Amino acid sequence: MTAAVETMKLSQLVRAGSRAEHTAAESSDFVARLLDGRAGRDEYAAYVRRLAEVYDALESVGRAHADDPMVGVVVDPLLERGDALAADLAHWVGPDWRATPLDSPATAAYVDRIRTATAEWGGLYIAHHYTRYLGDLSGGQAIGRVVARTYDLPSGVGTAFYAFSGIPKPKPYKDAYRTRLDALRLSEVDKQRIVGEVKRAFRLNEAIFAELAAR
Repeated sequence: MTAAVETMKLSQLVRAGSRAEHTAAESSDFVARLLDGRAGRDEYAAYVRRLAEVYDALESVGRAHADDPMVGVVVDPLLERGDALAADLAHWVGPDWRATPLDSPATAAYVDRIRTATAEWGGLYIAHHYTRYLGDLSGGQAIGRVVARTYDLPSGVGTAFYAFSGIPKPKPYKDAYRTRLDALRLSEVDKQRIVGEVKRAFRLNEAIFAELAAR
């Protein structure tokens, strides 16, 4: 490990260290189809259904481990997407969307990793939290606009997932989030464990995109 890397802040490390995995996930066939307006309504609904499982795990595990000094640094009710995803799925699938079990090995693997990683060390939970929520507050905002335009949706209908009513200005929130990460007193080994888990989180997301593309 070089001296330059050793002095990098955690937020800088996770960004730089996961760039390749981030780019690979963003370049997947499903994401390209979604951004180009070529994904069908059923395809998009299948994606949202998978997100509902991932966020249920993120949020239930976060609440259960909120007293963990690492988990508590990032958990914030303002970020929770459970109710928004339920509202979106009621639009895309119908009010009984929970009645049909989800058959998605990629989602099951992602959910299992969130749970097992958090049980192993709260710092690994941070990796999954960072990957999803900061993505939602960044590129996710553009995706929300694309979805609304592609499917000609009335304002707010079917896109509640992308709307953070309690966070009107994402940039200051993201800056404060990164500041909290950088304030953690971690060894370089622990920082690299978090970077490794962020890379894994991106690969788990990419597996979901590959599964959707293969449907």
